[in-house]
Amino acid sequence: MPVLSPYSALLFSLALLANADVLAQDNPVSSKSEPAKPVFTIPEPPALTEAAKQLLDGVNKRITNINTQELQALLKAHPETVVIDVRTPAELALLGGRIEAPQFSNITRGWLEFQIESYVPNKNTPIVTYCGVNQRSPLAAETLMKLGYTNVKNYSDGFFKWRAAGMPVLSLDKAPNSFLYDLPHEVIPNVWSAIGATAPGTYDNSGHNNNLSFIITEDGVLVKNAGDNYLLAQSLHEEIKKRTKQPVKYVVLENSQGHAMLGSSYWKEQGAKIVAHRHTAEHIEKYGDEALAVMKSRARDKAFKTDVVLPDIVFDDNLDLKMGSWKIQVLHLGNAHHHGDTMVWLPEKKLVISGDTAFHERMLPVFEDTDTKRWIEVWDKFEALGAEIVIPGHGGPTDMKTVRKWTRDYLVYLRGKIAELIRNGGSLDDAYKIDQSAYLHLHTSDELAKINAGRIFRSMEFE
Repeated sequence: MPVLSPYSALLFSLALLANADVLAQDNPVSSKSEPAKPVFTIPEPPALTEAAKQLLDGVNKRITNINTQELQALLKAHPETVVIDVRTPAELALLGGRIEAPQFSNITRGWLEFQIESYVPNKNTPIVTYCGVNQRSPLAAETLMKLGYTNVKNYSDGFFKWRAAGMPVLSLDKAPNSFLYDLPHEVIPNVWSAIGATAPGTYDNSGHNNNLSFIITEDGVLVKNAGDNYLLAQSLHEEIKKRTKQPVKYVVLENSQGHAMLGSSYWKEQGAKIVAHRHTAEHIEKYGDEALAVMKSRARDKAFKTDVVLPDIVFDDNLDLKMGSWKIQVLHLGNAHHHGDTMVWLPEKKLVISGDTAFHERMLPVFEDTDTKRWIEVWDKFEALGAEIVIPGHGGPTDMKTVRKWTRDYLVYLRGKIAELIRNGGSLDDAYKIDQSAYLHLHTSDELAKINAGRIFRSMEFE
């Protein structure tokens, strides 16, 4: 669960999660207390023959086994450790997910010998194998040792004990970090954010993998981000209606990505004005149909009534909105992460809804057209706002110090390492090997760390 430091957040359950019943009216009642932790039953291991027991006992004497506390400590000290779940994908999907680790692979036991080198080419990489009840993973650990891997351990407690101990678990195709945060009313009343999952948008989470925020004023509601589709936008609106009878007047898009803008068709039906930067509007007009097609292929029936609509209000640098007693500024400080990056700034509240200019729980993604040099330049203007509370594009509300560490400082570090490589005649392969271990605990780092290094290397060659 995201930690809101220095501000304590009040947690509200949010029924924005993923299923075809996204329109249902039975969303859980909000609560100021933590929900009770679920109690998980640890299944009994399947019965083994005497020969199988002897085989397993012999293997366990030849490998290194670690328990839950040791695995937790190992992942903290060495986030580059590759954790391999050797169960089948169906087991992960149906039996509660998998261990949440920065570097994770699901390689079925029967395919391990044939696939491991494509997943882990360096045989000195630390590896931990596990399964559900510690019957298959010891065999997997010994197999890796026979293949020449030098730093292999087996997690002998198994997935079910890990989950029962309350350790971090990632349920496949769910949005485990999806909560509605209400900032403490003594700090900033009437600002909420539906915190999207750290995983990509999927059918099961209804595409809710980014933050959808709203501000309730005495002169209507402003929503930041339209959502991935019509039904998700409608579900968010149901949450807003629980808190106010005020109409949604404005929906501000953070950029032209599908999860930010494809829900606009719903909001336009409600009479809201869609607000976007000029570059965002141009990108939607040019590529919106492609984004819609991609979303439909994933969302299938959940793409119901979703269509591409163009913004009603287009701005260049800033747009001042006076809504009752609220002074709201819609700002474009420059293209950083994406075309037309847009944030909502509440100067009197010292709060900024930053969009994807700032990251802290997910590793930031570098796209082919992302200009990381300009992102750092934009950051200086962003930080000069003086925000005390930051609601980023993904992850819980936090402060400027935190997003600086995991966004600006990451960009500066990676660009500095790549600049040094280029000066010394290094190659793209060398860029992939840059030590990013300080950032590998971030969600999606297993997917993005090497991609980011490669894209920044290719762009810096021509700076």
